[in-house]
Amino acid sequence: MNTTTLVAFLAVDLLLVFTPGADWAYAITAGLRDRSVVPAVAGLVAGYAGYTLLAVAGLVVIVANSGTLLTALTLAGAGYLVWLGWGVLRQPAALTASAQGAGPAGSSAGRVMLKGVGTSGLNPKALLLYFSLFPQFIDPAGGWPVATQTGLLGSLHMTVCAVVYLAVGVLARTVLRTRPSAARAVTRASGALMIAIGLFLLAERLAG
Repeated sequence: MNTTTLVAFLAVDLLLVFTPGADWAYAITAGLRDRSVVPAVAGLVAGYAGYTLLAVAGLVVIVANSGTLLTALTLAGAGYLVWLGWGVLRQPAALTASAQGAGPAGSSAGRVMLKGVGTSGLNPKALLLYFSLFPQFIDPAGGWPVATQTGLLGSLHMTVCAVVYLAVGVLARTVLRTRPSAARAVTRASGALMIAIGLFLLAERLAG
Protein backbone atom coordinates (compact mmCIF):
# COMPACT_ATOMS: atom_id res chain seq x y z
CA MET A 1 0.00 0.00 0.00
CA ASN A 2 1.69 3.18 -1.19
CA THR A 3 1.79 6.61 0.39
CA THR A 4 -0.44 8.17 -2.27
CA THR A 5 -3.23 5.73 -1.48
CA LEU A 6 -2.95 6.39 2.25
CA VAL A 7 -2.98 10.17 1.75
CA ALA A 8 -6.03 9.91 -0.51
CA PHE A 9 -7.81 7.75 2.07
CA LEU A 10 -6.97 10.15 4.90
CA ALA A 11 -8.27 13.11 2.87
CA VAL A 12 -11.63 11.43 2.23
CA ASP A 13 -11.80 10.00 5.75
CA LEU A 14 -11.15 13.40 7.34
CA LEU A 15 -13.98 14.94 5.34
CA LEU A 16 -16.33 12.20 6.49
CA VAL A 17 -15.26 12.37 10.13
CA PHE A 18 -15.59 16.16 10.09
CA THR A 19 -19.24 15.94 9.05
CA PRO A 20 -21.49 16.01 12.13
CA GLY A 21 -23.80 13.19 13.01
CA ALA A 22 -24.54 10.91 15.94
CA ASP A 23 -20.85 10.70 16.92
CA TRP A 24 -20.49 14.47 16.96
CA ALA A 25 -23.68 14.83 18.96
CA TYR A 26 -22.40 12.43 21.59
CA ALA A 27 -18.96 14.09 21.81
CA ILE A 28 -20.54 17.54 22.03
CA THR A 29 -22.91 16.42 24.78
CA ALA A 30 -19.99 15.04 26.79
CA GLY A 31 -18.19 18.36 26.44
CA LEU A 32 -21.18 20.52 27.28
CA ARG A 33 -21.90 18.64 30.50
CA ASP A 34 -18.44 19.32 31.98
CA ARG A 35 -17.59 15.64 31.88
CA SER A 36 -14.25 14.34 30.64
CA VAL A 37 -14.71 13.55 26.96
CA VAL A 38 -12.18 10.70 27.08
CA PRO A 39 -14.62 7.90 28.07
CA ALA A 40 -17.14 9.06 25.47
CA VAL A 41 -14.54 9.18 22.70
CA ALA A 42 -13.04 5.85 23.78
CA GLY A 43 -16.48 4.30 23.40
CA LEU A 44 -16.96 5.79 19.94
CA VAL A 45 -13.57 4.49 18.81
CA ALA A 46 -14.29 1.05 20.31
CA GLY A 47 -17.40 0.84 18.16
CA TYR A 48 -15.28 1.38 15.07
CA ALA A 49 -12.77 -1.18 16.34
CA GLY A 50 -15.56 -3.76 16.08
CA TYR A 51 -16.17 -2.82 12.45
CA THR A 52 -12.42 -3.01 11.78
CA LEU A 53 -12.27 -6.55 13.15
CA LEU A 54 -15.19 -7.58 10.94
CA ALA A 55 -13.48 -6.00 7.96
CA VAL A 56 -10.18 -7.75 8.67
CA ALA A 57 -12.11 -11.03 8.98
CA GLY A 58 -12.83 -10.77 5.28
CA LEU A 59 -16.22 -9.16 4.79
CA VAL A 60 -14.68 -6.17 3.02
CA VAL A 61 -12.86 -8.50 0.64
CA ILE A 62 -16.18 -9.93 -0.50
CA VAL A 63 -17.39 -6.44 -1.31
CA ALA A 64 -14.12 -5.48 -3.00
CA ASN A 65 -14.32 -8.47 -5.34
CA SER A 66 -17.95 -7.85 -6.30
CA GLY A 67 -18.33 -4.92 -8.66
CA THR A 68 -22.11 -4.99 -8.51
CA LEU A 69 -22.24 -5.10 -4.72
CA LEU A 70 -19.60 -2.39 -4.42
CA THR A 71 -21.52 -0.14 -6.80
CA ALA A 72 -24.78 -0.70 -4.94
CA LEU A 73 -23.20 0.05 -1.56
CA THR A 74 -21.38 3.10 -2.89
CA LEU A 75 -24.56 4.50 -4.39
CA ALA A 76 -26.40 3.80 -1.14
CA GLY A 77 -23.66 5.47 0.90
CA ALA A 78 -23.52 8.48 -1.40
CA GLY A 79 -27.29 8.85 -1.32
CA TYR A 80 -27.26 8.61 2.47
CA LEU A 81 -24.65 11.37 2.72
CA VAL A 82 -26.66 13.66 0.45
CA TRP A 83 -29.82 12.98 2.45
CA LEU A 84 -28.01 13.52 5.77
CA GLY A 85 -26.39 16.73 4.51
CA TRP A 86 -29.73 18.09 3.34
CA GLY A 87 -31.23 17.34 6.73
CA VAL A 88 -28.41 19.21 8.48
CA LEU A 89 -28.86 22.23 6.19
CA ARG A 90 -32.61 22.27 6.85
CA GLN A 91 -32.14 22.15 10.64
CA PRO A 92 -28.64 23.52 11.36
CA ALA A 93 -29.25 24.03 15.06
CA ALA A 94 -30.57 20.52 15.76
CA LEU A 95 -27.17 19.03 16.52
CA THR A 96 -26.31 21.42 19.32
CA ALA A 97 -29.80 22.06 20.53
CA SER A 98 -30.65 18.45 21.26
CA ALA A 99 -27.61 16.24 21.18
CA GLN A 100 -28.91 12.85 22.10
CA GLY A 101 -27.45 9.75 23.66
CA ALA A 102 -25.49 10.86 26.72
CA GLY A 103 -26.53 9.93 30.19
CA PRO A 104 -26.85 12.31 33.11
CA ALA A 105 -23.84 14.14 34.44
CA GLY A 106 -23.42 11.58 37.18
CA SER A 107 -23.05 8.58 34.86
CA SER A 108 -20.00 6.42 35.44
CA ALA A 109 -17.15 6.43 32.94
CA GLY A 110 -17.97 2.83 32.01
CA ARG A 111 -21.58 3.66 31.26
CA VAL A 112 -20.54 6.68 29.20
CA MET A 113 -18.12 4.50 27.22
CA LEU A 114 -20.77 1.83 26.56
CA LYS A 115 -23.15 4.48 25.23
CA GLY A 116 -20.35 5.61 22.93
CA VAL A 117 -19.89 2.07 21.64
CA GLY A 118 -23.59 1.89 20.86
CA THR A 119 -23.59 5.31 19.21
CA SER A 120 -20.89 4.46 16.68
CA GLY A 121 -21.56 0.73 16.46
CA LEU A 122 -25.20 1.27 15.48
CA ASN A 123 -24.48 4.24 13.21
CA PRO A 124 -25.46 3.32 9.62
CA LYS A 125 -22.81 5.71 8.31
CA ALA A 126 -20.15 3.49 9.87
CA LEU A 127 -21.39 0.43 8.00
CA LEU A 128 -21.41 2.34 4.72
CA LEU A 129 -17.93 3.73 5.44
CA TYR A 130 -16.35 0.32 5.93
CA PHE A 131 -18.18 -1.50 3.17
CA SER A 132 -18.25 1.15 0.43
CA LEU A 133 -15.22 3.37 1.09
CA PHE A 134 -12.59 0.92 2.30
CA PRO A 135 -12.70 -1.42 -0.73
CA GLN A 136 -11.92 1.47 -3.04
CA PHE A 137 -8.51 1.87 -1.38
CA ILE A 138 -7.68 -1.84 -1.10
CA ASP A 139 -5.69 -3.58 -3.82
CA PRO A 140 -6.25 -7.38 -3.67
CA ALA A 141 -3.31 -7.84 -6.04
CA GLY A 142 -0.98 -5.56 -4.11
CA GLY A 143 2.11 -6.53 -2.17
CA TRP A 144 0.38 -6.32 1.22
CA PRO A 145 -2.17 -8.91 2.36
CA VAL A 146 -5.73 -7.62 2.12
CA ALA A 147 -6.22 -8.15 5.86
CA THR A 148 -3.18 -5.98 6.59
CA GLN A 149 -4.39 -3.23 4.27
CA THR A 150 -7.82 -3.35 5.88
CA GLY A 151 -6.39 -3.25 9.39
CA LEU A 152 -4.21 -0.27 8.50
CA LEU A 153 -7.13 1.68 7.04
CA GLY A 154 -9.24 0.82 10.07
CA SER A 155 -6.49 1.94 12.44
CA LEU A 156 -6.08 5.21 10.57
CA HIS A 157 -9.82 5.81 10.72
CA MET A 158 -9.94 5.13 14.46
CA THR A 159 -7.00 7.49 15.03
CA VAL A 160 -8.69 10.25 13.04
CA CYS A 161 -11.92 9.71 14.98
CA ALA A 162 -10.13 9.87 18.34
CA VAL A 163 -8.36 13.13 17.50
CA VAL A 164 -11.36 14.84 15.91
CA TYR A 165 -13.94 13.79 18.51
CA LEU A 166 -11.66 14.79 21.40
CA ALA A 167 -11.26 18.20 19.77
CA VAL A 168 -15.02 18.45 19.20
CA GLY A 169 -15.77 17.67 22.84
CA VAL A 170 -13.25 20.18 24.16
CA LEU A 171 -14.36 22.89 21.73
CA ALA A 172 -17.98 22.27 22.68
CA ARG A 173 -17.08 23.05 26.28
CA THR A 174 -15.10 26.19 25.48
CA VAL A 175 -16.89 27.64 22.44
CA LEU A 176 -20.27 26.21 21.44
CA ARG A 177 -21.87 26.52 24.86
CA THR A 178 -21.57 30.31 24.77
CA ARG A 179 -21.77 30.84 21.00
CA PRO A 180 -24.85 29.22 19.49
CA SER A 181 -24.36 31.14 16.23
CA ALA A 182 -20.99 29.40 15.80
CA ALA A 183 -22.66 26.04 16.32
CA ARG A 184 -25.17 26.79 13.57
CA ALA A 185 -22.38 27.87 11.21
CA VAL A 186 -20.48 24.63 11.87
CA THR A 187 -23.50 22.46 11.15
CA ARG A 188 -24.37 24.38 7.94
CA ALA A 189 -20.82 23.99 6.62
CA SER A 190 -20.78 20.31 7.53
CA GLY A 191 -24.13 19.72 5.80
CA ALA A 192 -22.78 21.29 2.62
CA LEU A 193 -19.68 19.08 2.84
CA MET A 194 -21.79 15.93 3.23
CA ILE A 195 -23.75 16.79 0.10
CA ALA A 196 -20.55 17.56 -1.82
CA ILE A 197 -18.94 14.26 -0.78
CA GLY A 198 -22.07 12.30 -1.65
CA LEU A 199 -22.31 13.88 -5.10
CA PHE A 200 -18.60 13.25 -5.68
CA LEU A 201 -18.95 9.55 -4.81
CA LEU A 202 -22.02 9.26 -7.04
CA ALA A 203 -20.26 10.91 -9.98
CA GLU A 204 -17.10 8.83 -9.52
CA ARG A 205 -18.96 5.52 -9.31
CA LEU A 206 -21.31 6.27 -12.22
CA ALA A 207 -18.38 7.46 -14.36
CA GLY A 208 -16.50 4.25 -13.61
